Amino acid sequence: FYYFIRLCLEKILLQCVLQSRTLSGADAINALRPFYFAVHPDFFGQHPKEREVNENSLKRLNGYLENLQKPGFRSFKPTQLTFYVREREPNSSNVQESFSASGFRAVSFTLHTRDLLSTVLDILNSCSLSTEHVQSLNVNPQPHEEAKSTVNRPIKWDKTYYSFTGFKDPEEELEQAQRVETTLISWLDDHEASAVKKLKKSLPLRKELERLKFELSHQLQLSDIRWQRSWGIAHRCSQLHSLGRLVQQRPEVLKNVKGRTVVFTDRSGMSAAGHIMLGTMDVHHHWTKIFERLPNYYKLQKRLLFLEDRISQLLGGIQVIYIEELQPLLTLEEYYETLDSFYNKLRDSRLPFHPHSLRGLQMILESDRYAPSLHEFGHFMIPTVCDPATLPWFFFAKAQEAREKLKRKEEMMITEKELIDTSTEKFSLDRLYKEPSVSSAQMIDCCKRLLEESLPYLQGMHLCISHFYSVLQDGDLCIPWNWK
Repeated sequence: FYYFIRLCLEKILLQCVLQSRTLSGADAINALRPFYFAVHPDFFGQHPKEREVNENSLKRLNGYLENLQKPGFRSFKPTQLTFYVREREPNSSNVQESFSASGFRAVSFTLHTRDLLSTVLDILNSCSLSTEHVQSLNVNPQPHEEAKSTVNRPIKWDKTYYSFTGFKDPEEELEQAQRVETTLISWLDDHEASAVKKLKKSLPLRKELERLKFELSHQLQLSDIRWQRSWGIAHRCSQLHSLGRLVQQRPEVLKNVKGRTVVFTDRSGMSAAGHIMLGTMDVHHHWTKIFERLPNYYKLQKRLLFLEDRISQLLGGIQVIYIEELQPLLTLEEYYETLDSFYNKLRDSRLPFHPHSLRGLQMILESDRYAPSLHEFGHFMIPTVCDPATLPWFFFAKAQEAREKLKRKEEMMITEKELIDTSTEKFSLDRLYKEPSVSSAQMIDCCKRLLEESLPYLQGMHLCISHFYSVLQDGDLCIPWNWK
């Protein structure tokens, strides 16, 4: 009885300690192992729709976790995620979920936490997975005053605790995981055959996709056709077939698309970058309306470019840019409202900038930050809500550093392209590319280490540099940029 009471008290103490401590990035990955095992796309090979949902949700989750670990990154937009979770037997949960006869359930939840520990616990709880193993992770104390009174040591439980409660011993699990740690060679050994089989199966569809893309681009005189998300080849072909049918049925509504880029995405409209967005869930009626509105979109785009130019003049010639890979996907209307609001604040402030003092520099506007900062790529990140009076000092204090980073970025992009070409040639790859969340520095490091290896497995393959291992439904091999 007393032993049971002691265990209960220790469990209460544990909860208090966890609330005042924080996880490292490595601890978070270890803590989320049960979750990754339950949702990893490799286990959904017979369910392409669910696999795709999990692939895209994992990418967004990885980005969220990476942002949590960036110093000074304190502003987050709530991120809603949906995963298909494998499970042995259905159980109840407070989150929105539905069960299928396929052995998995759909779970949707929203992340809005600002530290790794809370995020990890939210994910595990939302998916009805145990959080008991989090107790033994070696977490680092937060630098807050209230955390100083906690004991700065990892919590170690006696082995009898696990035999008594039936919980798994995290130390034993971690030791076992380390003994069988995935390496690039071992993973390729295990998955090459599966990837080759899927790739061969997808080759006719890949040729069909290229044919459809070329014909539509030529017929409509488009600059490019793109996809916002990593839909499978079959889905992409289906989307192009839909656009082709619209061209045949209503050719007159597509007369204004010349020179434009069409992007298949989650909603229809025109993007902040000036691309025509076609929502993949919309019917032809919605697409037709977008094409009919193009003249009005072009007028709004001219007004947007004028606003960017006026802001540039008020801020010493700095260029206002929009970077698709780094910013949320905004519609033209949303971005125009952001620029207009910021311009009105600047115009009333009358800041003392020399007309050309910041020429050659770049800035982007962000609505989810509160303090200006300088990105590693050399562009200024300026919150729309910041006080314009703080900008002159910040710009001038960081101007030289910004110019150096912009120059370094150009050099890195050249190096990155050279390494991609060299790696593609050495390994006889059909294609080598990266996820947008992988930086140039990470890609360069990855390619340099790849070139030191002998990897005959890769001949003729499509290799994607990502943050985790996976074989996509069409045979693309995904490997983490920091592979071992």
